[in-house]
Amino acid sequence: MSHIGAMRPTTPAGLRNVAVVGGGPGGLFVAALLKTALPHLRLTLFERNRREDAFGFGVVFSDATLRSLDDADPVLRRALQEHGTHWDRIDVLSSGRRHSFSGNGMAAVHRRALLELLQQQAEQAGVEMLFGVTAPPLAQLRAGYDLVIGADGTNSATRASMEAEGTLGHTVETAAAKFIWFGTPHRFEGLTFLHRVSPHGNFAVHAYPISDELSTFIAETDADAWRAAGLDAFDVSQPSGPSDLVSQAYLETLFADDLVGRPLVANNSRWGNFRTRRTEQWWRDNVVLLGDAVHTAHFSVGSGTKMAMEDAVELARRITALAHGEGDLATALDGYQRQRQAGVARIQTAARPSLSWWENFGLYQQTLDPLTFAFHFFSRSIGIERIARRDPAFVSQVRGRWQDAHGARATRAVLPGLGPSPLERTVTLESVGEFTATLRDSRGERADVPVLNSPGEEKDLSSAKARLPRCGAVVIVGEPTLARTLLAEEARLRRGLITVVAGPDVNEEEVAETMILSGRADAVATGTTRIGAR
Repeated sequence: MSHIGAMRPTTPAGLRNVAVVGGGPGGLFVAALLKTALPHLRLTLFERNRREDAFGFGVVFSDATLRSLDDADPVLRRALQEHGTHWDRIDVLSSGRRHSFSGNGMAAVHRRALLELLQQQAEQAGVEMLFGVTAPPLAQLRAGYDLVIGADGTNSATRASMEAEGTLGHTVETAAAKFIWFGTPHRFEGLTFLHRVSPHGNFAVHAYPISDELSTFIAETDADAWRAAGLDAFDVSQPSGPSDLVSQAYLETLFADDLVGRPLVANNSRWGNFRTRRTEQWWRDNVVLLGDAVHTAHFSVGSGTKMAMEDAVELARRITALAHGEGDLATALDGYQRQRQAGVARIQTAARPSLSWWENFGLYQQTLDPLTFAFHFFSRSIGIERIARRDPAFVSQVRGRWQDAHGARATRAVLPGLGPSPLERTVTLESVGEFTATLRDSRGERADVPVLNSPGEEKDLSSAKARLPRCGAVVIVGEPTLARTLLAEEARLRRGLITVVAGPDVNEEEVAETMILSGRADAVATGTTRIGAR
């Protein structure tokens, strides 16, 4: 039973017929919430696929997401309790070693099980659901319904029709890494990241249980390895349905030990590149969009299903408030857009470093030892203190290993190679010229090191990389951006330079320690970060 319509509902004048385009979790959820809160609405849902169709495998939710969605409707918790699975630990397996990070409450369920419960709920609420039916053209929908909700996914026809009328400010960024979804009857214990090196390159897997019988198995690799392995022959432009069986066999062989001899299960499984979508305008007139139709975030930090269902809760809340006399339709839709854009922006901001990590995981796996590699992965979006609050034992292992090797904590250990004498790993920028910076540590030891300004944006990285010195050391100066991180990793991990990172954030002990222990830098420099113009 939905809690959104706690007051006795009335149907607002001018809002009697509502159409929902798309029968995925977001469309079904918003339809059920609205019809439950406003039973006098005539609500029709169009879904071009059959009722029993369910492409993909599992969907993942954090415990925090479950709490927020449960406040609106317990259907998701019911799905997870009856059909799903829950875990607390994340495992990373690389070079035969396993490292774990606990304190990450998460749950997953098969997409088919979730869809069936959402379909039942919408049906019980009185939603008219038309499966196997393509929605009429947008002009016809707009004329025939008081409100049209476009929940028709990443390739939304509703959005395309709106864009044909006038721009919505919709942008798409395509990632370089290749990924493909399978399932497997092997039941992983929780969220597990597997790393294997084949003769063709690095491959990785995101695996997690979605029921007692099945786990999701998402493989990633870079384009060069994908082509070298001969996995580029399948025609991904053909209609949904057929799967890439050549890639299935290749991955079954490569990850045979991790699968314990169990097979992979295909379901419209084909390689793709993740596309991050952003949209400035989510509605126009009486048409509004939700879910993947307006936004996506990389699956390594959450699911599109989660965001779509959160959109549904907020949109249903605004429309229900409208039914109780609060404002007009434009006010309701604008409020929905402003509220959800803020939440989506936070997720997309967190997703960018994670997506970048997966575009470069081969470099990290090849150059970092297994424990540092795991910590590098876990710290891609959060610092060491947040990790320690969740799993103090893991952080104690990371710090202890460093202490044993260097005889001091990360920010105070000495670093040979910067100057005539070793310097501490936290130094001061005593002076900064156009080409050279003078570093000084707390003992008064000094070194002159080539200095390079980090670009503010990733698109300018190529020119910055071309200015890196060929050998020795470098000080990289800049604001705390992903571009600075990537430039420092290029210098240290790919080119073997002793790398010092300078910026306003490294004054914080947590930032400095995380950077050094994760292998993103050898040292940090505090103080002025102004460099002569280049």
